[in-house]
Formats: sequence, structure tokens, C-alpha cells
Amino acid sequence: MYKVLIYGAGSIGNHLCFACRQRGWHVEMFDVDAAALDRTRKEIYPTRYGEWDSEILLSESLDSSKHYDLIIVGTPPDSHANLVTDILASYSPRVLLVEKPLCTPNLDGLDAVVKAGNDCDSLVLVGYNHNLTKNTQRAEVILNKGDIGIPKSIHVRWLEHWGGIFNAHPWLDGPADTYLGYFQRGGGACAEHSHAVSLWQHFANVLKVGCVINVTAIMDIHKDGIVEYDQTAQILLTTESGLIGSVIQDVITEPPQKTMRIQGTKGYLEWYANYDDSHDAIIYKLDNEERSIEMFEKTRPDDFRGQMDQIADLLAGKRQLKHINGLLEAAKTMEIISAAHVSHKVGHSVDLQNLGWQDVLVH
Repeated sequence: MYKVLIYGAGSIGNHLCFACRQRGWHVEMFDVDAAALDRTRKEIYPTRYGEWDSEILLSESLDSSKHYDLIIVGTPPDSHANLVTDILASYSPRVLLVEKPLCTPNLDGLDAVVKAGNDCDSLVLVGYNHNLTKNTQRAEVILNKGDIGIPKSIHVRWLEHWGGIFNAHPWLDGPADTYLGYFQRGGGACAEHSHAVSLWQHFANVLKVGCVINVTAIMDIHKDGIVEYDQTAQILLTTESGLIGSVIQDVITEPPQKTMRIQGTKGYLEWYANYDDSHDAIIYKLDNEERSIEMFEKTRPDDFRGQMDQIADLLAGKRQLKHINGLLEAAKTMEIISAAHVSHKVGHSVDLQNLGWQDVLVH
């Protein structure tokens, strides 16, 4: 039985705790806030999953002499860099999973995290779980056949009012109560909904159109004297091959839209998260074929199944770590998010090949 340590007893910590327990893994959940652990035991876990699981160990302190196969970091983004480097130095888990985003938009600590990840034997992943869902995997199969022709554009929309986040965290009164209301801490649309940037990169890799080299962005920044966050972020991305696409993320759209469209010279493919209340989907039309739609039944826990399958395979030695949700890909996602903030601030595009752009990092 694999041993798992989860940092953070919030919403994502509970989701991943349940996913691990479904596989029979031993789970210890750590949080410095006793109230958070009590809330997990009495409210969050039993409300979501039917009853409390008494085999889960809740802890307010850590023992660095323990060994864990998997450590999960489910804490706010501004804590990630220090935690990751400390965990890799103290525990050396076989796999370390960090909730997205990897760090804050000013990239503080990112170089140290990448160096620590490269210098250790642990496999470091970041929680972009939608890159591993069934509709994503099926879309990859279709695109790898090449029937879509030459890729011409990738457009991703991740438009979701964050009321759903606060419904999952009823102990919070709003964005001011957490990092979500402060883009500098990793909140706001660009970082919190960074699934979109990550998904864009993932399919750019599938299509072999090269890395992002240029970023242009405009944001709608909400400020009220307390909070300061991007409620809408519109981003244009250009790759090494010259492909131009877009990402739009917000925290204001209701009902949500989580979609991607890839256009090729011979057809298109559309990807949907939560196409309806119980399905993800893909829709595609290739060359002279009829339009096809494929539905993938799911529940909320299924959103994490592909991610947990990947971790289980890695722990069992069944597959090598590829680019999917790896540390370097997540670092690139953060670089794009940071460049988007810089582009909005300076009012023009940012060339990622010009290292001087980082001199304007947002603080």
C-alpha cells in the first residue's frame, strides 16, 4: 500500500484524498489550521463522499523521518515554491504533485523549484488534471492521425464565475478572504484558471507546432482598495512555427464555458469540459467525413482519475514521465502567465526569447 501525505485540508486536498483512498492508499492529511482539519472530518469529506473515512490520519505536525511514496501540495500558490524545495530536500518522495498554479506570477522561487526538481530523484508533477481526462486522451488519438491537416489555430476558453469555488469553500466570504482576490499571490483569472494556458500548451505539443515565444495580453483588473485581481484575461500566443492562437480566462461567466477549438486545413476538433452536467465531449470534422460527437460520462471525482492513473503508473514503474503535467511544462505555463501580466502592464507584446522581459515582472 502506497503512503501519501497531503499538505492542506481545503477543497483540492479533499478531492485528492478521496482519489487516493479509492485506490486503497494510506493517507495522512496535514494542515497547520486545526479548524481546517476539523472541517474536513465533519463537513467537507462526509458531505461530498457520503461519510468520513476513519482510516485517514489528520495531523497538525509533521515527522520528517517518515517516508512517503506520494506527497501532494494543496496549499495556496504563494506557498508552493518554498514548500516544494523543502519537501524535496526533507522527504524525497517518489512522486510530488503540486496543485496548480506552480507559483506566483512574479515567478519568485521558480528557478529554485526547477533546479530542485532536476537535481532530485523525485518525479514532480503539477495538477493540470484536464490534460489527462478521457476526452483529452481521445482528442490526442484523433489529432495524431494527422487527418486534421496542417494546424492553423488553437483557441481555448476557460470562462467560469468563481462562485463555484466559493460554494466549495463556504467558510470563505469572498475573494478578499483568500489568495484568489490578489493576482500577486496567484489569484485572479489568469492564474486560478490556468488550466486554459496549460491545455493550450499541451495540444501545441501534440500538434508539434513548437513552444510559445510571444505573448500579448489585455486584462480587466478589478481593484476596490482591498482586492486586486484580473477578472478577465485575453491572451494571444505565438509559437516557434508561427501558429497564432488565443486563450481567454475569466471569473465572471455564468454558466461556465470550458472549450477548445483546433482548426486545421482539412478539419477541426472541439474539446469540451462539462459539455453537460454529466459529460465531457469532443466534436470533430475531418476532411470529407461527417461531423462526429463523442461523449464521456463522468462525475466530479472522475476529473482526477486520469491524473491519479498517471501517478499510479509512475509509482508502479509502468511508464516514463513525459511532458504531460511535468515540472518544466508547468514552469512554462507560469512563464506565459507572468508574460501576460507584463504585456498588460507595458501595453505591448512580450518576446519570451528576450530575457530582458523579466525585468518588468509584476510585484
